[in-house]
Amino acid sequence: MTAVPRVGPSRPLPLVVVPGMLCDTSLWSEVEYPEGHDVHHLVLGRSTIGALAQDLLSSVPGPFVTVGLSLGAVVAFEALHLAPERIAGLCVMSANAGAPRPDQYAAWRAWDGLIADGRFADVVEETLPGMFPAPPGPSGGEAERYRRMARAVGPAAARAQLAAQATRSDRVDALRTARCPTVVLSGARDALCPPDFHRLIARAAPDAELREVPGAGHLLPWQCPSDVSAALRDLLVRVRSSRPPALS
Repeated sequence: MTAVPRVGPSRPLPLVVVPGMLCDTSLWSEVEYPEGHDVHHLVLGRSTIGALAQDLLSSVPGPFVTVGLSLGAVVAFEALHLAPERIAGLCVMSANAGAPRPDQYAAWRAWDGLIADGRFADVVEETLPGMFPAPPGPSGGEAERYRRMARAVGPAAARAQLAAQATRSDRVDALRTARCPTVVLSGARDALCPPDFHRLIARAAPDAELREVPGAGHLLPWQCPSDVSAALRDLLVRVRSSRPPALS
């Protein structure tokens, strides 16, 4: 792991890491977190974005840096809206800061109905292609890795996550008022959250850096863990330089 320079005797800020829908901590298993920072993983098991954002804000005391992918980024945007003074740094990837579209509401309702009918495996298969760049799509091993992760999340949590998705709001305005260093990571071949979504986020946040990863799809921590690790390392250097020593 790469050490982040310390300023004064204070302890490095904690990181709170938030996965996407049907994802767990294994999503981040190949990411190298900068040395010295406590890392906390949030579990997405509640049925509204507001409740999930409160869980995020309650996970550690004081200021922190949050890292979110997809639904995890949506939760981070909501936390920024509720308590901007708590968010010292923001790393989002595979993200959409806008309100849900009608086609998304329809898909979420359909998937919830399938899970209620005992067809969770069908939902996993329907979501799988969007997780990977296409063509060529996932290899057999990549597809099975995603299935294992989704099965570990399970149908009950999946239904809560689908319900939470439907409570999302447009949070571009919250990003415009953000004062924390921000890095926005975009897979150039992410069909679910294409680069235009990330350009909007980066334009809205005053202190944002946009990084586009060539050839990558939605699951950036799996497909390009070194890029995610480097973005976190560089973000934390920016966070430390932007804060007084007593608050770092």
